[in-house]
Amino acid sequence: MTQTATIESVAELLESLGDIPAARVRWNPRPGTATEADVLAALESPRKRICELVDGTLIEKAMGYKESVLASLLIEKFNGHVRPRNLGLVTSPDGTIKLWVGRIRIPDVAFTSWDRMPGRRRPTHQPIPELCPDLAVEVLSESNTKNEMDLKRIDYFTAGVRVVWEIDPEDRTVAVYTSLHDVMDFTAADTLTGDPVLPGFTLSLAELFAELDRQG
Repeated sequence: MTQTATIESVAELLESLGDIPAARVRWNPRPGTATEADVLAALESPRKRICELVDGTLIEKAMGYKESVLASLLIEKFNGHVRPRNLGLVTSPDGTIKLWVGRIRIPDVAFTSWDRMPGRRRPTHQPIPELCPDLAVEVLSESNTKNEMDLKRIDYFTAGVRVVWEIDPEDRTVAVYTSLHDVMDFTAADTLTGDPVLPGFTLSLAELFAELDRQG
């Protein structure tokens, strides 16, 4: 039985999902009945929808243009460090991962080391691989609530993610979590490191957030 099976109202459903806007909850299939196949069907539909799966409910991922701009630069920076050293793979905002059966999350950016992949190869036999990234990055959108992000962090650390970055484009800050309770806050004046998952990697937050102001 999923948690959704015990819920008796839409208000309770939204609360259980972190008080997210109702518009992000897919009603077909009905909450509590969705499966991994439904995640794939949403991705492959003419109106492509990128959805996470939580307790049998499809939740449309919140992502906007400015969030995509930051994610794109992050992927570029990560790959500039990861590829020359062949450390693993970096995935983008449609990189669905199965944390465990029935729980599918989609970090905006993620790094997964070869050591966490079967046979040290990219999984090819699962449309949604069962993987646990070393680093998961979430770029906050307007519809991401505090409670939703709390639930995401619980999922990530329960699955074994080592570090979670939460980037706030509005405040131009980054919260770096190394556990559910250990967090450090950074501003645009700071430089992030990849420790402990990407030793030697650094990221100027002034450069990252300047991407939002770049003009032609």
